[in-house]
Amino acid sequence: MFYHKKRLQYFTKPEKPDPVYAKQLQELIGGPFGEMSVMMQYLFQGWNCRGPAKYKDMMLDIGTEEIGHIEMLANMIAHLVDKAPPDVQEKAALDPIVEGVMGGMKTEDIIMGAMNPKHAVMSGGGALPADSVGYPWNGNYIVASGNLMADFFSNVQAEAQGRLQAVRLYEMSTDPGVKDTLSYMIARDTMHQNQWLAAIEELKADGLESLPVPSRFPQSLEKQDAAYTFWNLSEGTDSKEGRWAKGPTPDGKGEFQYLENPEGQSPMGEAPVPNPKLYSTPKQ
Repeated sequence: MFYHKKRLQYFTKPEKPDPVYAKQLQELIGGPFGEMSVMMQYLFQGWNCRGPAKYKDMMLDIGTEEIGHIEMLANMIAHLVDKAPPDVQEKAALDPIVEGVMGGMKTEDIIMGAMNPKHAVMSGGGALPADSVGYPWNGNYIVASGNLMADFFSNVQAEAQGRLQAVRLYEMSTDPGVKDTLSYMIARDTMHQNQWLAAIEELKADGLESLPVPSRFPQSLEKQDAAYTFWNLSEGTDSKEGRWAKGPTPDGKGEFQYLENPEGQSPMGEAPVPNPKLYSTPKQ
């Protein structure tokens, strides 16, 4: 059961409308690493969890928090797409890039050309479940495999990409309200990155998972001579200087080796003779 409280987790109203920035901010809602993605990712991971209750509870806690982050951003977009006053429109018209590309247009047409028209046509001045170019959010963005170690590494990546985009959008705004709200969301991303890294360490300490993922697959069934060799497959040998080319492996089960001039270990690939009823072009 979910229970909605009307107070936002955190929100500072923007000082003035900015429909162009509202279009950009949509990325934090419906982009591949937006709040809709992490919300659905964490909730499905939690719902599918078969492990200890503390992990399931933690995933549902953070997934529910992300619902609130979408609400914060939706409120921000609603304020940003509010009718822009004439002086804001005139300043937009003075942008030399806009003027050069769209010269001769009315100020109103320039504003409409730069903002997302769906904010006015489809959502009535509200947010959309879409990214910054209007592409609808897609369930293929989420990862919920049932293996907590694999999922938690994916979550670290999702939070890192999301925080990166939030920081970029923070730098793109001059509005104190926008920057204050984003500074809070960026801080929560800091927490969440650390949270997932801590959860990875907890899985190891609990003896549930380790590297490589999945750790319960018998490594004796691998071609073990290929498990820890780095192949140099581009011009130059700069990659030889990295931690991945020498020394003990992070899983503690091997030593990195560097192969400078690798060769294929099997004969040349050749497809079998095609079935004549498929009418593929034969060799002869």
